[in-house]
Amino acid sequence: MLQTQVTGEAQALIERLENRTARTAVIGMGYVGLPLVTELGTAGFSVTAIDVSADKVSAVNRGESYIPDVQSADIARLVEQGRLRATADFEALSEVDTINICVPTPLRKTKDPDLSYVVAATEQAASHLRPGQLVILESTTYPGTTEEVLQPMLEAGGLKAGRDFFLAFSPERVDPGNARWHTGNIPKVVGGIDAASTRVAATLYQQIVDTVVPVSSARVAEMVKLLENTFRAVNIGMVNELALMCRDLQVDVWEVIDAAATKPFGFMPFYPGPGLGGHCIPIDPYYLSWKARQNGFESRFIELAGHVNGYMPRFVVERIGEALNEVGKPLRGSRVHLFGMAYKPDVDDIRESPALDIVKLLERRGAIVSYTDPFVASFAEHGLAMTGVPFDEAFSRGFECAVLTTHHKAFDYAKIAAASPLIVDTRNALKGYSGPHIVKL
Repeated sequence: MLQTQVTGEAQALIERLENRTARTAVIGMGYVGLPLVTELGTAGFSVTAIDVSADKVSAVNRGESYIPDVQSADIARLVEQGRLRATADFEALSEVDTINICVPTPLRKTKDPDLSYVVAATEQAASHLRPGQLVILESTTYPGTTEEVLQPMLEAGGLKAGRDFFLAFSPERVDPGNARWHTGNIPKVVGGIDAASTRVAATLYQQIVDTVVPVSSARVAEMVKLLENTFRAVNIGMVNELALMCRDLQVDVWEVIDAAATKPFGFMPFYPGPGLGGHCIPIDPYYLSWKARQNGFESRFIELAGHVNGYMPRFVVERIGEALNEVGKPLRGSRVHLFGMAYKPDVDDIRESPALDIVKLLERRGAIVSYTDPFVASFAEHGLAMTGVPFDEAFSRGFECAVLTTHHKAFDYAKIAAASPLIVDTRNALKGYSGPHIVKL
């Protein structure tokens, strides 16, 4: 536990946090914000959920969850108990003691950080800021954002961070679809712009998570998140390149990884795939490399991994074309059916999903594309608009080539293996099945 001595506004807020009479607010009701709201309410805090989406506000107030990892029963219970209310009115910020900002931080087309959502949320927090409040940014961003962007905006009204109000960064570590690890039991890193801010923010999280990890500054906390996801992106990039190499060497990359993973030290298995997806891993390394360039440092290793990972959807399409060619069929005019549109198994999230790029590339080459995904009934994203086909109907309609892009547990892989004339498996989902019609990545 952090032992920094605090007085005045900080001590008063700490006492309200420890006896759980502090009023809390969360801006952004997505995959990060809604689980956080649930933990705060379950811990006994009064929570105001704020989002610009009228649909999300209405759903929360009805006691309904639209996030698979959050149960509707938990939301309904908190609403009925009067601990949770949702609103699109930012005026509510003037009534609370703590504000957690959990809004998206996407990339621009130029691969530069887009902080427009963070800036908009901070503007609202600044316009309602009062002495004694705590503001925490959880949105992934580059090192320095909290001090260089948020702090000046919040101090513009005359209040001083660390004295009149408190400001910190705590990276979200949500892993959608992970039944074992959730907001309550994932260790929470937190770093303030000063010692008092770190202490106050740590106290808030100590009420709702099992383990809090204070660090020396907001900048360190921001870097922690980027290290975690850049580590994954770089290692996935390395193993994707290995997959390309193994193809030419006529070696099964999956068998190589499984054998290497038997080493009890010095090795951590990563697996190839059709590309990176989600709201973090494809994006966070670019935040880090962008910030590095601002300081005159060229992050060659990170950008090389991004290049390899970005190439994978194109490689998958090449494999599909080669597989069809082997059976005497052209890609143009062939029916290609994707099993999976979400970026990872057992979630409905298609943000940055490599399946979207694969669809675009296939259609550009004249293929007739359809898909099945039990979590994604339809979508309109990146200039694409499609409606999924039920699993059994996909086979009755027929197709020339199946592509396993997401390894959902709900898929009947035995049927896919038996009833598909040709399969390109990008996830090793058909491990244990064999046949000349099964083509691995």
